[in-house]
Amino acid sequence: MESYGALLKEARLAQGLDFETISRDTTITRQYLEALEAENESFFPGSPYLVGFLRNYADYLGLNTERVNNLYRAKMLQESPVPAGLIIKHRPKWIIPTIVAGCLLVAGLITFGILLLYRQYINNPEREIALKKTAEPSKYELTDKLLKERLYKGDQLVLGMPTGNIILTVADTSKGALALETPVGKQFVELSEEMEMDVDGDSVPEMIVYVSDVSANETDRGAEVRIMLKSSANSAIAETKTSEIPNAEDLPQSQARTVVFEDNRPYPFTLNIAFRAGCVFRFRPDRKETTEDFFSNGDIVNVTASNMVRLWASNGNTAKIQIIADGKTYDMGVSKAGEVIAEDIRWIKDTDGKYKVVVVQLD
Repeated sequence: MESYGALLKEARLAQGLDFETISRDTTITRQYLEALEAENESFFPGSPYLVGFLRNYADYLGLNTERVNNLYRAKMLQESPVPAGLIIKHRPKWIIPTIVAGCLLVAGLITFGILLLYRQYINNPEREIALKKTAEPSKYELTDKLLKERLYKGDQLVLGMPTGNIILTVADTSKGALALETPVGKQFVELSEEMEMDVDGDSVPEMIVYVSDVSANETDRGAEVRIMLKSSANSAIAETKTSEIPNAEDLPQSQARTVVFEDNRPYPFTLNIAFRAGCVFRFRPDRKETTEDFFSNGDIVNVTASNMVRLWASNGNTAKIQIIADGKTYDMGVSKAGEVIAEDIRWIKDTDGKYKVVVVQLD
Protein backbone atom coordinates (compact mmCIF):
# COMPACT_ATOMS: atom_id res chain seq x y z
CA MET A 1 0.00 0.00 0.00
CA GLU A 2 1.29 3.44 -0.90
CA SER A 3 2.22 5.57 2.13
CA TYR A 4 1.94 9.32 2.59
CA GLY A 5 5.44 9.52 4.12
CA ALA A 6 7.07 7.86 1.10
CA LEU A 7 5.10 10.12 -1.24
CA LEU A 8 6.37 13.24 0.56
CA LYS A 9 9.96 12.02 0.58
CA GLU A 10 9.94 11.06 -3.11
CA ALA A 11 8.52 14.45 -4.11
CA ARG A 12 11.10 16.29 -1.98
CA LEU A 13 14.07 14.32 -3.38
CA ALA A 14 12.77 14.61 -6.95
CA GLN A 15 12.80 18.41 -6.57
CA GLY A 16 16.22 18.45 -4.91
CA LEU A 17 14.94 20.14 -1.77
CA ASP A 18 16.41 19.88 1.73
CA PHE A 19 14.61 20.25 5.06
CA GLU A 20 16.17 23.64 5.81
CA THR A 21 14.81 25.17 2.61
CA ILE A 22 11.34 23.71 3.11
CA SER A 23 11.26 24.79 6.77
CA ARG A 24 12.16 28.35 5.79
CA ASP A 25 9.52 28.52 3.05
CA THR A 26 6.66 26.76 4.89
CA THR A 27 7.52 27.89 8.47
CA ILE A 28 7.23 24.23 9.57
CA THR A 29 10.16 23.20 11.79
CA ARG A 30 12.51 20.47 10.53
CA GLN A 31 11.55 18.05 13.30
CA TYR A 32 7.93 18.07 12.15
CA LEU A 33 8.94 17.61 8.49
CA GLU A 34 11.08 14.59 9.36
CA ALA A 35 8.30 13.14 11.50
CA LEU A 36 5.84 13.45 8.59
CA GLU A 37 8.13 11.58 6.18
CA ALA A 38 8.83 8.92 8.83
CA GLU A 39 5.08 8.67 9.54
CA ASN A 40 5.84 9.18 13.23
CA GLU A 41 2.36 10.21 14.34
CA SER A 42 3.28 10.04 18.04
CA PHE A 43 5.68 12.97 17.60
CA PHE A 44 2.75 15.39 17.19
CA PRO A 45 0.70 16.69 20.16
CA GLY A 46 -2.54 15.68 18.43
CA SER A 47 -4.19 14.72 15.14
CA PRO A 48 -5.25 18.34 14.24
CA TYR A 49 -1.61 19.46 14.40
CA LEU A 50 -0.45 16.59 12.17
CA VAL A 51 -3.21 17.12 9.60
CA GLY A 52 -2.50 20.86 9.40
CA PHE A 53 1.25 20.39 8.87
CA LEU A 54 0.65 17.51 6.41
CA ARG A 55 -1.66 19.66 4.28
CA ASN A 56 0.82 22.56 4.15
CA TYR A 57 3.79 20.27 3.34
CA ALA A 58 1.95 18.41 0.57
CA ASP A 59 0.73 21.67 -0.96
CA TYR A 60 4.28 23.08 -0.93
CA LEU A 61 5.58 20.01 -2.80
CA GLY A 62 2.82 20.35 -5.39
CA LEU A 63 1.10 17.12 -4.37
CA ASN A 64 -2.61 16.43 -4.33
CA THR A 65 -3.39 17.34 -0.72
CA GLU A 66 -6.63 15.36 -0.73
CA ARG A 67 -4.80 12.22 -1.89
CA VAL A 68 -2.10 12.62 0.76
CA ASN A 69 -4.71 13.19 3.47
CA ASN A 70 -6.62 10.08 2.35
CA LEU A 71 -3.43 8.01 2.58
CA TYR A 72 -2.94 9.22 6.16
CA ARG A 73 -6.53 8.39 7.11
CA ALA A 74 -6.25 4.97 5.45
CA LYS A 75 -3.14 4.22 7.52
CA MET A 76 -4.95 5.22 10.72
CA LEU A 77 -7.89 2.96 9.82
CA GLN A 78 -5.58 0.09 8.91
CA GLU A 79 -3.77 0.31 12.25
CA SER A 80 -6.99 0.49 14.26
CA PRO A 81 -8.26 -2.85 15.63
CA VAL A 82 -11.28 -4.26 13.86
CA PRO A 83 -14.36 -3.92 16.11
CA ALA A 84 -15.68 -7.29 17.18
CA GLY A 85 -19.07 -6.41 15.73
CA LEU A 86 -17.60 -6.15 12.23
CA ILE A 87 -16.04 -9.61 12.16
CA ILE A 88 -18.01 -11.80 9.75
CA LYS A 89 -19.57 -14.82 11.37
CA HIS A 90 -21.22 -17.61 9.40
CA ARG A 91 -24.84 -18.12 10.30
CA PRO A 92 -27.27 -20.92 9.51
CA LYS A 93 -29.20 -20.48 6.24
CA TRP A 94 -32.56 -20.32 8.02
CA ILE A 95 -31.52 -17.19 9.99
CA ILE A 96 -32.02 -14.63 7.16
CA PRO A 97 -35.57 -15.73 6.14
CA THR A 98 -36.58 -15.70 9.80
CA ILE A 99 -35.18 -12.19 10.28
CA VAL A 100 -36.92 -10.92 7.14
CA ALA A 101 -40.27 -12.35 8.24
CA GLY A 102 -39.83 -10.83 11.70
CA CYS A 103 -38.97 -7.41 10.22
CA LEU A 104 -42.07 -7.48 7.99
CA LEU A 105 -44.23 -8.31 11.00
CA VAL A 106 -42.71 -5.49 13.07
CA ALA A 107 -43.08 -3.05 10.16
CA GLY A 108 -46.75 -3.95 9.87
CA LEU A 109 -47.34 -3.37 13.57
CA ILE A 110 -45.49 -0.03 13.45
CA THR A 111 -47.56 1.10 10.46
CA PHE A 112 -50.76 0.15 12.23
CA GLY A 113 -49.64 2.06 15.34
CA ILE A 114 -48.75 5.15 13.31
CA LEU A 115 -52.20 5.15 11.69
CA LEU A 116 -53.87 4.99 15.11
CA LEU A 117 -51.73 7.86 16.43
CA TYR A 118 -52.42 9.92 13.32
CA ARG A 119 -56.19 9.53 13.75
CA GLN A 120 -55.87 10.64 17.39
CA TYR A 121 -53.72 13.59 16.34
CA ILE A 122 -56.24 14.73 13.72
CA ASN A 123 -58.98 14.74 16.34
CA ASN A 124 -56.84 16.56 18.96
CA PRO A 125 -57.82 20.27 19.24
CA GLU A 126 -54.45 21.09 20.83
CA ARG A 127 -52.38 19.95 17.83
CA GLU A 128 -51.75 23.54 16.69
CA ILE A 129 -50.11 24.33 20.03
CA ALA A 130 -47.94 21.20 19.77
CA LEU A 131 -46.73 22.27 16.36
CA LYS A 132 -45.38 25.52 17.80
CA LYS A 133 -43.15 23.82 20.40
CA THR A 134 -39.47 24.13 19.55
CA ALA A 135 -36.16 23.50 21.27
CA GLU A 136 -35.01 26.05 23.82
CA PRO A 137 -32.69 28.73 22.35
CA SER A 138 -29.03 28.64 23.38
CA LYS A 139 -27.18 31.48 25.08
CA TYR A 140 -23.46 32.22 24.58
CA GLU A 141 -21.32 34.60 26.63
CA LEU A 142 -18.74 36.51 24.56
CA THR A 143 -15.29 36.55 26.18
CA ASP A 144 -11.76 37.19 25.00
CA LYS A 145 -11.77 33.67 23.53
CA LEU A 146 -12.82 33.11 19.91
CA LEU A 147 -16.41 31.83 19.68
CA LYS A 148 -16.95 29.21 16.96
CA GLU A 149 -20.57 28.04 16.89
CA ARG A 150 -23.54 27.31 14.65
CA LEU A 151 -26.22 29.78 15.68
CA TYR A 152 -29.95 29.35 15.15
CA LYS A 153 -32.91 31.73 15.18
CA GLY A 154 -33.65 32.75 18.76
CA ASP A 155 -30.14 32.09 20.11
CA GLN A 156 -28.63 34.89 22.19
CA LEU A 157 -25.17 36.40 22.61
CA VAL A 158 -24.28 38.10 25.89
CA LEU A 159 -21.79 40.94 25.55
CA GLY A 160 -20.32 42.21 28.84
CA MET A 161 -19.92 46.00 29.00
CA PRO A 162 -18.81 48.28 31.87
CA THR A 163 -22.40 49.60 32.05
CA GLY A 164 -23.96 46.13 32.03
CA ASN A 165 -24.67 43.22 29.68
CA ILE A 166 -25.94 43.72 26.13
CA ILE A 167 -28.11 40.91 24.72
CA LEU A 168 -27.88 40.22 20.99
CA THR A 169 -30.56 37.93 19.52
CA VAL A 170 -30.30 35.92 16.30
CA ALA A 171 -33.23 37.20 14.22
CA ASP A 172 -32.70 35.13 11.07
CA THR A 173 -30.27 32.65 9.49
CA SER A 174 -31.58 32.48 5.93
CA LYS A 175 -31.42 34.60 2.76
CA GLY A 176 -27.65 34.16 2.68
CA ALA A 177 -26.98 36.25 5.80
CA LEU A 178 -26.95 36.21 9.60
CA ALA A 179 -29.32 38.80 11.11
CA LEU A 180 -28.64 39.99 14.68
CA GLU A 181 -31.10 42.08 16.67
CA THR A 182 -29.06 44.71 18.58
CA PRO A 183 -29.95 47.75 20.73
CA VAL A 184 -29.37 49.98 17.68
CA GLY A 185 -31.42 47.83 15.28
CA LYS A 186 -31.09 44.74 13.15
CA GLN A 187 -27.66 44.17 11.58
CA PHE A 188 -26.79 41.70 8.79
CA VAL A 189 -23.58 39.77 8.05
CA GLU A 190 -23.56 38.02 4.68
CA LEU A 191 -21.94 34.70 3.79
CA SER A 192 -18.10 34.87 3.79
CA GLU A 193 -18.23 38.45 5.11
CA GLU A 194 -16.12 39.62 8.06
CA MET A 195 -17.84 42.59 9.71
CA GLU A 196 -16.77 44.89 12.54
CA MET A 197 -20.01 45.44 14.46
CA ASP A 198 -21.01 48.41 16.64
CA VAL A 199 -23.89 47.15 18.80
CA ASP A 200 -24.46 50.07 21.20
CA GLY A 201 -24.32 53.04 18.82
CA ASP A 202 -21.13 54.67 20.18
CA SER A 203 -19.43 54.47 16.72
CA VAL A 204 -16.80 52.10 18.15
CA PRO A 205 -17.00 48.45 16.95
CA GLU A 206 -17.19 46.04 19.89
CA MET A 207 -16.74 42.76 18.02
CA ILE A 208 -15.82 41.11 14.72
CA VAL A 209 -18.29 38.65 13.15
CA TYR A 210 -17.43 36.22 10.32
CA VAL A 211 -20.05 33.96 8.67
CA SER A 212 -18.60 30.82 7.07
CA ASP A 213 -21.87 29.01 6.29
CA VAL A 214 -25.51 30.11 6.03
CA SER A 215 -28.41 28.91 3.87
CA ALA A 216 -30.05 30.95 1.14
CA ASN A 217 -33.57 29.86 2.16
CA GLU A 218 -33.51 27.39 5.11
CA THR A 219 -33.68 28.95 8.57
CA ASP A 220 -33.38 25.56 10.32
CA ARG A 221 -29.81 25.09 9.06
CA GLY A 222 -28.56 27.99 11.15
CA ALA A 223 -25.35 29.92 10.49
CA GLU A 224 -21.76 28.86 11.21
CA VAL A 225 -19.97 31.89 12.70
CA ARG A 226 -16.73 33.04 14.31
CA ILE A 227 -17.06 35.93 16.75
CA MET A 228 -14.29 37.72 18.64
CA LEU A 229 -14.13 40.83 20.77
CA LYS A 230 -12.38 43.75 19.12
CA SER A 231 -11.05 45.64 22.13
CA SER A 232 -10.80 45.59 25.89
CA ALA A 233 -13.76 47.98 26.31
CA ASN A 234 -16.30 45.15 26.34
CA SER A 235 -14.44 42.26 27.94
CA ALA A 236 -15.26 43.16 31.55
CA ILE A 237 -11.53 43.14 32.30
CA ALA A 238 -10.42 44.23 35.74
CA GLU A 239 -8.52 47.45 36.20
CA THR A 240 -4.76 47.21 36.29
CA LYS A 241 -3.51 47.13 39.88
CA THR A 242 -0.28 48.99 40.50
CA SER A 243 0.41 46.76 43.52
CA GLU A 244 0.78 43.77 41.20
CA ILE A 245 3.24 45.47 38.83
CA PRO A 246 6.88 44.47 39.46
CA ASN A 247 9.75 46.93 39.59
CA ALA A 248 12.14 46.80 36.65
CA GLU A 249 15.11 45.95 38.88
CA ASP A 250 13.27 42.92 40.31
CA LEU A 251 13.10 41.18 36.92
CA PRO A 252 16.02 38.98 35.71
CA GLN A 253 18.47 41.32 34.02
CA SER A 254 19.61 38.52 31.69
CA GLN A 255 16.25 38.55 29.90
CA ALA A 256 16.14 40.92 26.93
CA ARG A 257 13.27 43.40 27.01
CA THR A 258 11.81 45.98 24.64
CA VAL A 259 9.83 49.02 25.83
CA VAL A 260 6.56 49.38 23.90
CA PHE A 261 4.55 52.06 25.75
CA GLU A 262 5.10 54.23 28.80
CA ASP A 263 2.72 56.36 30.86
CA ASN A 264 2.16 57.81 34.31
CA ARG A 265 -0.50 55.19 34.98
CA PRO A 266 -1.07 51.55 33.88
CA TYR A 267 -4.22 50.30 32.12
CA PRO A 268 -5.46 47.14 30.30
CA PHE A 269 -4.01 46.35 26.89
CA THR A 270 -4.99 44.05 24.01
CA LEU A 271 -3.00 41.74 21.74
CA ASN A 272 -4.24 41.23 18.18
CA ILE A 273 -2.64 38.14 16.63
CA ALA A 274 -3.16 37.44 12.91
CA PHE A 275 -1.91 34.10 11.51
CA ARG A 276 -0.63 33.67 7.97
CA ALA A 277 0.18 29.92 8.17
CA GLY A 278 -0.25 26.92 10.45
CA CYS A 279 1.03 27.46 13.99
CA VAL A 280 0.60 25.95 17.46
CA PHE A 281 -0.10 28.97 19.67
CA ARG A 282 -0.45 29.17 23.46
CA PHE A 283 -1.32 32.18 25.65
CA ARG A 284 -2.25 32.99 29.25
CA PRO A 285 -3.57 36.46 30.20
CA ASP A 286 -2.93 37.55 33.80
CA ARG A 287 -3.62 34.57 36.10
CA LYS A 288 -6.27 32.93 33.95
CA GLU A 289 -6.11 29.46 32.40
CA THR A 290 -3.75 28.75 29.52
CA THR A 291 -5.32 28.45 26.07
CA GLU A 292 -3.62 26.38 23.33
CA ASP A 293 -4.80 25.60 19.80
CA PHE A 294 -3.63 25.09 16.22
CA PHE A 295 -4.36 28.18 14.10
CA SER A 296 -4.33 28.38 10.29
CA ASN A 297 -3.93 31.09 7.68
CA GLY A 298 -6.55 33.80 8.19
CA ASP A 299 -7.29 33.04 11.85
CA ILE A 300 -7.31 36.00 14.27
CA VAL A 301 -7.03 35.96 18.06
CA ASN A 302 -7.67 38.88 20.44
CA VAL A 303 -6.29 38.66 23.99
CA THR A 304 -7.03 41.33 26.62
CA ALA A 305 -5.10 41.58 29.90
CA SER A 306 -4.87 43.85 32.93
CA ASN A 307 -1.22 43.29 33.76
CA MET A 308 0.49 40.74 31.52
CA VAL A 309 0.19 38.06 28.84
CA ARG A 310 2.53 35.08 28.50
CA LEU A 311 2.59 33.64 24.99
CA TRP A 312 4.33 30.81 23.10
CA ALA A 313 4.31 30.00 19.37
CA SER A 314 5.79 27.00 17.56
CA ASN A 315 6.73 29.24 14.63
CA GLY A 316 6.90 32.98 15.27
CA ASN A 317 7.14 33.69 11.53
CA THR A 318 3.48 32.79 11.09
CA ALA A 319 2.04 35.18 13.72
CA LYS A 320 1.81 38.96 13.32
CA ILE A 321 1.27 40.53 16.74
CA GLN A 322 -0.04 44.01 17.52
CA ILE A 323 -0.19 45.51 21.02
CA ILE A 324 -3.03 48.02 21.52
CA ALA A 325 -3.31 50.22 24.61
CA ASP A 326 -5.05 53.56 25.28
CA GLY A 327 -5.62 54.16 21.56
CA LYS A 328 -1.97 53.47 20.66
CA THR A 329 -0.78 50.52 18.55
CA TYR A 330 2.63 48.83 18.47
CA ASP A 331 3.39 46.35 15.67
CA MET A 332 5.72 43.54 16.81
CA GLY A 333 5.92 42.13 13.29
CA VAL A 334 7.03 38.51 12.84
CA SER A 335 10.06 36.45 13.88
CA LYS A 336 12.43 34.37 11.78
CA ALA A 337 11.07 31.34 9.93
CA GLY A 338 10.88 28.29 12.18
CA GLU A 339 11.76 30.27 15.33
CA VAL A 340 9.93 29.31 18.51
CA ILE A 341 8.96 32.39 20.51
CA ALA A 342 8.28 32.58 24.25
CA GLU A 343 7.56 36.05 25.63
CA ASP A 344 5.97 37.97 28.46
CA ILE A 345 4.19 41.20 27.53
CA ARG A 346 3.63 43.08 30.76
CA TRP A 347 3.59 46.30 32.74
CA ILE A 348 6.63 47.17 34.86
CA LYS A 349 7.54 50.17 36.98
CA ASP A 350 10.88 51.58 35.82
CA THR A 351 13.49 53.41 37.87
CA ASP A 352 12.33 56.78 36.46
CA GLY A 353 8.94 56.26 38.16
CA LYS A 354 7.02 55.63 34.93
CA TYR A 355 4.94 52.58 34.09
CA LYS A 356 5.98 50.81 30.91
CA VAL A 357 4.66 47.98 28.75
CA VAL A 358 7.63 45.78 27.84
CA VAL A 359 8.20 42.64 25.80
CA VAL A 360 10.40 40.25 27.80
CA GLN A 361 12.15 37.39 25.99
CA LEU A 362 11.93 34.17 28.03
CA ASP A 363 14.55 31.44 28.07
